[in-house]
Amino acid sequence: MKQFLTVFFLSSVLCLSALAAPLSTNARTVVPSAVQQMISVDYRALRDSQTAQALKDRVLPDSLKEFEMALKAAGIDPDRDVEQLTLINYRSQDGPRSIGIAQGPFKKAEFLQKMRAKKVSPEKYQLAYLYSVGSGMQLVFLDPSTILFGENAAIKGAIDVRDSGAESLQSNNTINGLIVDVDSAPIWSVLDQVGTQNMLRSVLGEASSLGDYDVVKKRLLGSEYVMNFTHGVTIDLNVKTSDTMTAASMATLLKAGVLYRKMNASPAEKMALENTTVDSSHEMFRMHFKSDDERFQALLNSSLFAAVSK
Repeated sequence: MKQFLTVFFLSSVLCLSALAAPLSTNARTVVPSAVQQMISVDYRALRDSQTAQALKDRVLPDSLKEFEMALKAAGIDPDRDVEQLTLINYRSQDGPRSIGIAQGPFKKAEFLQKMRAKKVSPEKYQLAYLYSVGSGMQLVFLDPSTILFGENAAIKGAIDVRDSGAESLQSNNTINGLIVDVDSAPIWSVLDQVGTQNMLRSVLGEASSLGDYDVVKKRLLGSEYVMNFTHGVTIDLNVKTSDTMTAASMATLLKAGVLYRKMNASPAEKMALENTTVDSSHEMFRMHFKSDDERFQALLNSSLFAAVSK
């Protein structure tokens, strides 16, 4: 999936601190059950790195850029005011929807004063007051330090979770369990079953035709990834499957995919692939990548990085 691959590389160069980024309790109350993907970025990590700021505009997913613009339209500076920004794609009866949740020391009273000065009246929905901030975006304060924003239908779907009993994240055992495993990382992401299938097909490329991927993919349940930057760059992708045999089969297929990609890789890409290992344990299979900072910088200038960051 495009968002996964983009943030996969983004986080590797931007996340230089070890700050935790869990979702707050109030943030979790508006997350629908039918989550397709969640990407959470600790903006404090971005602010601590000049390299991060330089590369941010190049590789940040378009959806996160749109949410940043919505915050700026509301008088909130993401670079200064936001501590964590979480993008949530979820499925509804009317198709896919996206919401954003920003956390930080916001000045709610000052925001409301500006809205009154501009004669912007909120839309009352359930127990929430939705403020328009332009470009079809609306936002609502869940509490003084948590903002929910998105397009009208998407934000109302999230409010329904909190105020009218629509199915919540708590009822999605797979995704909820994956989040618990990773949300202490400064940048993390989880994907549902379909998202995981598409992501792995993208990772495998033409190598997906080498094995029985179309058969095995039906037994992929979800995925997560985390990063560590204490000693160079390490990235760990964990994929949950239905059984031990599926995990072992996918590990074997991915090993073949790594070898296949090496055949036409550039020196930087080949080095990255040589530093990628794949294994399985019980119903999980894992991809582990490790590199020093200098070699990873070379990878960022490769055609592989250019392809996944578009």
